[in-house]
Amino acid sequence: MIALGKKFSQPPVLILTDEDAVHAVSENREVLSRWFRFRLPVGDTVEMLSSKARFHDFATKHHFPVPRSVVLEKLSDIQYLSELRYPCVLKPDDKRNVLRGEKERALRVDCLQDARERAAAMLATPGGIIAQEWIEGPDSNIYFTLFYRGSGGRVVSIFTGRKVLSSPPGTGSTAICVAAPEARGVLEPLTLSFAEQAGFDGMGSIEYKWDDNYKEFVMVEPTVGRTDWQEEIATLCGVNIPLAAYRHEAGLPPLPEGSCRVPVAWRATFADRPPPDLLHERTKIVDGYFRWSDPLPALQFYCVVSPLRCMKRGWRKAIKAPEPRQAKA
Repeated sequence: MIALGKKFSQPPVLILTDEDAVHAVSENREVLSRWFRFRLPVGDTVEMLSSKARFHDFATKHHFPVPRSVVLEKLSDIQYLSELRYPCVLKPDDKRNVLRGEKERALRVDCLQDARERAAAMLATPGGIIAQEWIEGPDSNIYFTLFYRGSGGRVVSIFTGRKVLSSPPGTGSTAICVAAPEARGVLEPLTLSFAEQAGFDGMGSIEYKWDDNYKEFVMVEPTVGRTDWQEEIATLCGVNIPLAAYRHEAGLPPLPEGSCRVPVAWRATFADRPPPDLLHERTKIVDGYFRWSDPLPALQFYCVVSPLRCMKRGWRKAIKAPEPRQAKA
C-alpha cells in the first residue's frame, strides 16, 4: 500500500470494503496516514466494535437495547448457557474467524442440550463465541442504519433500510432489502447516539431487529470501518454514502441527495425470491451482479463462481459422508 501511495501526487481517499483490511489499516494507521486519507475510530474502538462480546458489554453499560447474552471463551463457560431462554443463536465473537472458514456464521439452537453440543463444537476452533436469546420476528423485522461520520463527528450521510429476505433464513446475509423511511425517526437518532458515545467515526452501520414480543428495536451488531452489503440499496435510493464520504475527505462540497420515483429493492442474486406481499407491486428489483450496461460481473459470478461453489459443497458432503456398513456374514 505504501508503494502504491507513493505513485499519487497527493494522498488518495481510502474506502475499505473488507474486514481484514479494516484491521490492517487500523493497526498501521500511523505510517499509512502519510500516503492515504482515511477515517477510522481509534484502535481500541475498532477492536471493540469488531467483537460481539465487547460490543454487547459497551451497549449494556450505556443502556442501549441488546438481546440478553452470555460470552463463552472456553469449555467451562458452557455452564452459562443455562442462564438464557430458548431459542438462542450462537455466533463467533470475531467475524474474521467466519471469513477464514474457521467457524460457522451463526447457529440457531432451540434447547439447552443442543446449545451445549453446538457450543462445544464451535469452541473447538479458534476464538470465543457469544450466545444470544432469539429475537422473535421474521427476517423482514431486521433493519439497518448505514452512516458516515466525518470531521468533528459531523454526519456526512445516513440511510435506513430493511431486510425483506435473508439467506439462509433467520441467520444469514441480506438476500433482498429495501429502504425503510418509516423507521428513520427511531433508528437514526439511536444510531448516532451510540456512535457519539463510542467515538464511532468514519464508515459504519448498525443492524437492528424489531422484537415482536417486547415491541421494541434491539441492536444486533455493528459494522465498523467499511462498506456493507446494503450500501447499494442506499445508492439506488439516492443516498450514495461512499461518494459522500469521498467528497467530504477530499474537501469537496456535498452533492444533494437524489430521489427514487418508484419503489426499489436490491437483491443479492436472481435466485432470491421475495416473500409474497412484502414488496409493493410496482417495486423495481435490481440484481446485485447484473446490469445491461456492465454484464461481466454477472457472467463471472453466475457462470464461474456459483458453479464452483456448488461443486465445492458437493465435494465436502461427499468427504463427510459416512462409509456404508458392511453386512455381517
